[in-house]
Amino acid sequence: MHPAWSVILLTTLIGVGQGLFAALVAVQALELVPPGAAFYRFGAALAFAFLAAGLIASFFHLGRPERAWRTAAMWRTSWLSREVVVLPAFMACVVAYGLGHALGWPASGPLGTLAIGTLGIVLCAALFVCTGMIYACLRFLQEWHSPLTIVNYALFGCASGLMLATGFAALVEPALVRPLAAWAAGLTLAVLATRTASLVRNARLKPKSTLQTAIGVKHPRIVQTSQGFMGGSFNTREFFHGAPQGLVRSIRWTFLVAVFPVPLALLAAGLAWQAPVLLVAAFLVQYGGLLAERWFFFAQANHPQNLYYQRIS
Repeated sequence: MHPAWSVILLTTLIGVGQGLFAALVAVQALELVPPGAAFYRFGAALAFAFLAAGLIASFFHLGRPERAWRTAAMWRTSWLSREVVVLPAFMACVVAYGLGHALGWPASGPLGTLAIGTLGIVLCAALFVCTGMIYACLRFLQEWHSPLTIVNYALFGCASGLMLATGFAALVEPALVRPLAAWAAGLTLAVLATRTASLVRNARLKPKSTLQTAIGVKHPRIVQTSQGFMGGSFNTREFFHGAPQGLVRSIRWTFLVAVFPVPLALLAAGLAWQAPVLLVAAFLVQYGGLLAERWFFFAQANHPQNLYYQRIS
């Protein structure tokens, strides 16, 4: 598939916002910082900024942005429509959570900040499921049609959000740095395991279609001499990345290094030397790696139509 940067930015940015918000609510639930602290107020604003940036990026993927509101119309059957409904609801919850802490609302009670945060966590989990299912529900794309797709989306978002929360806490609430760093490291190792499992799984996949089944001819040797078009088309642009296999392999190794060992090393160094700049750098490096990971995620998916449009002898 063709990796669209609008979708790459959407999925990575909102994932960071979701993970950061989950960190805020977890810290409050464990009472590690009193309600109303700057960590909650500014943390919610930062999470909202990432969510809003992802939402803005998504508009560049629309052919007719002025009709974006129609994307929610098919919420009964479409995971994309469900994502369109859940994302604004989650953003509203993040705003309410931040305002609650800024205005001194009580932590407990049906309208307390912790109750708002709990509702936000439910919406956050629903958003992870909706985003992951957009791709996992596509049976004809074997690389995506797996529960690991949803698990990886959620863990990548939580790991990157916790990594950001660690660097953010180093600036506004140093007492939280060590617990948040431990959570970030644990989630990064967890997603290393699940993403490695998906890479191993995808490497063992065998195409279900062949040139023979595609055109209904049972001859053992079929030679394709034309792509079917004199020029490019929607099929050749949107269903194949067009990059050489060497570049795809290099991007795979890039994200494996940038998402996992390098941020963990920076995290450990930042804790040992008490250097906030290294903790912030750990998030920046990991997010750069996430962009590469998401590009690879789309590029690795092999649409069945590529049997025809990619093969020229």
